[in-house]
Amino acid sequence: MLILGLDPGTATTGFGVVRADEKILEVLDFGLISTDKNGSPASRLVRIHKEVTIIIKKHNPDVVAIEKLFFATNAKTAMSVGQAEGVMLFTAAQRKTTVVEYAPGTIKKVVAGDGRADKKLVQKAVRKLLGAKVRSKVREKTHFDNAADALAVAICHAYHINDKIKKILLDLAERG
Repeated sequence: MLILGLDPGTATTGFGVVRADEKILEVLDFGLISTDKNGSPASRLVRIHKEVTIIIKKHNPDVVAIEKLFFATNAKTAMSVGQAEGVMLFTAAQRKTTVVEYAPGTIKKVVAGDGRADKKLVQKAVRKLLGAKVRSKVREKTHFDNAADALAVAICHAYHINDKIKKILLDLAERG
């Protein structure tokens, strides 16, 4: 199964494509969708739509897993992230791709073993689970935390649908 994980944002949206089959959990692609901070809200959402469309066409995922907006202290940020999430839902639906959503605490619990894990712990867990391929690409602008969050969403979905992947994650967590 191919899973496209998305970490919604207006300035930077993380994405990660993971293959989860039987005993395999493998990263195929990851990165960022960046928008111009000086661009209009509408043009930023159009860019997100175009880039997510390209990623879906390129990888043809079986499912798109999105980190859902759970809580935000800044209402303006929450609104823009919600708009980006809406565009992603629309884009997946337009491409007839199944969408699932997971709360941040659920993702952190599955990937890092702690529902309140910070970004550094999530990044460390993602690298441990997916291996050396999960490094920032040379000379590319990256906010690896966004890409790591997207990969974590994909891993979370793999955990929920595949008992063998669940066992692999539990074994890794026990080994520390």
